[in-house]
Amino acid sequence: MRRIIILSFLVSFLCVSCLIQNPKKEDCDVKQITVSRVYEGGDKDIVFAEYNGGIYYINRGLEQGYTIEGVRKKVLNKNVTLHLASTLIGSSSNHIAQITVGDEILFTEFN
Repeated sequence: MRRIIILSFLVSFLCVSCLIQNPKKEDCDVKQITVSRVYEGGDKDIVFAEYNGGIYYINRGLEQGYTIEGVRKKVLNKNVTLHLASTLIGSSSNHIAQITVGDEILFTEFN
């Protein structure tokens, strides 16, 4: 019984620590990458891969009017700036809160 309680607590903690709510620009990690691939992943997410194997995503981006082909045309083999949201416990995630190419904001969750 003790193991079940401990395991339940750990699973709950891990799930809560991954949640992202209302990202703020000042709380994000900023990263510049060169996009090597764009594809659909997860639950209608738009996934961006970089040449070194890193992956980042726009949560449910395909439900927000974006298309994989449209995004590819704008970012493939280009340098982009990502604002990566922090989790509730403050660690960085691969969740894109904002992506820009040069001065053009392609996607943002900031109000």
